[in-house]
Amino acid sequence: MLLAVTLVLCMNGRAFSQQISPHDMENLRIMEDSLVASADSMYEAYIPDLRVGLSEHFARQLVRTLKIPNSWAYPFDSLKKMVNIIYADDKNFRIFNWEISPSNVTRRYYGAIQTPGEKLKLYGLLDYTEELGKGIEDSVLTGGKWFGALYYRIISHEVQGEKVYTLFGVNQSSPIETMKVLDAMTIDSRGVMFGAPIFGVASKNFPNHRVNRFLLEYKKGVQASMNWDSTRNEIIFDKLVSITNDPGRKYTYAPSGEYDGFMWANETWNYQIDLIHVQILKDGEAPDDEPAK
Repeated sequence: MLLAVTLVLCMNGRAFSQQISPHDMENLRIMEDSLVASADSMYEAYIPDLRVGLSEHFARQLVRTLKIPNSWAYPFDSLKKMVNIIYADDKNFRIFNWEISPSNVTRRYYGAIQTPGEKLKLYGLLDYTEELGKGIEDSVLTGGKWFGALYYRIISHEVQGEKVYTLFGVNQSSPIETMKVLDAMTIDSRGVMFGAPIFGVASKNFPNHRVNRFLLEYKKGVQASMNWDSTRNEIIFDKLVSITNDPGRKYTYAPSGEYDGFMWANETWNYQIDLIHVQILKDGEAPDDEPAK
């Protein structure tokens, strides 16, 4: 009994140390309702040019809301239907994350990272996509600069005694292509840093070095997957080929029907080729009896 109680207290220590007062809880609910209304405005503004200003207004509202004591313990159940709120797998931080369309063909990304605590500790993120140019895979970004993306998964690992997070995201800022991204992130007393050489892929710009983030680039409107497979303990993604036989133009890429991926070992995401075997049959041929590997 004592052991069970001790485990529960350890697992829920943050919840016990971060009780929200009734007064603050009411303020958080009121502010959340206001945030939901502002989010609806920034998404649905009839004139696209207004969406950037409305998004920045929403960001300022969010900061004021998160300054309420113990806001970390507030789940924002209504707001998460409007903006992306994703937690690291170890619950060491959460990211408020959204995108807007300043024109009919482009996207801009916004984000803020909150860490646990009674008082607010928040790191704002500045979408630096356009400035990176051809250096997206190789750059290391600090000071709030960030390769903008909408995140859908966060996985943590230890690398040389430091916690490194792999963030899965999608960036649709280009009018002709979509990018799925695996970005590396560290967070400490100095702030947040994006990009680290934990991916076993050589840089095209610096062949003797690894990339600091991994990109999957493909034709706009095409569906391509990149996600964590918990049954295999691997990241699996579509292998892409140019549908016009023009490999230099990523916006012509589409899934080939085969899959590559990454497996974590020796503090690195090791590249895996043909993770899921695809058997191509001629007319009249029967598949092999041996199961695919």
